[in-house]
Amino acid sequence: VQLQASGGGLVQAGDSLRLSCAASGRTFSSFHMGWFRRIPGKEREFVAVIKWSGGTTYADSVLGRFTISRDNAVNTVYLQMNSLKPDDTAVYYCAADGYYSGSSPTDYVYWGQGTQVTVSS
Repeated sequence: VQLQASGGGLVQAGDSLRLSCAASGRTFSSFHMGWFRRIPGKEREFVAVIKWSGGTTYADSVLGRFTISRDNAVNTVYLQMNSLKPDDTAVYYCAADGYYSGSSPTDYVYWGQGTQVTVSS
């Protein structure tokens, strides 16, 4: 599976962004798809996951503000980010795995290249 993340940018606090992650190479609909983020100097942290079944889980820090979704027809997973805060500034990565759907980066085999999100105050 090859993953290509896009949609990052520079926004102000309170704004919205939608990240996309296009997948190719395998049967997208059978994979659990996750979003993680990394702030410089910190470990990669879990943001959200959507299972192949459509079930979702979110980190407490984004619950109620971010929404993960998928469109199997176009092999893409999305992360709609609303009410952005400066603390959301990070490089965002999408990830995929055919078996695990947890909150640890080690649960995912396939990774995209990351897209930068910067939120100014």
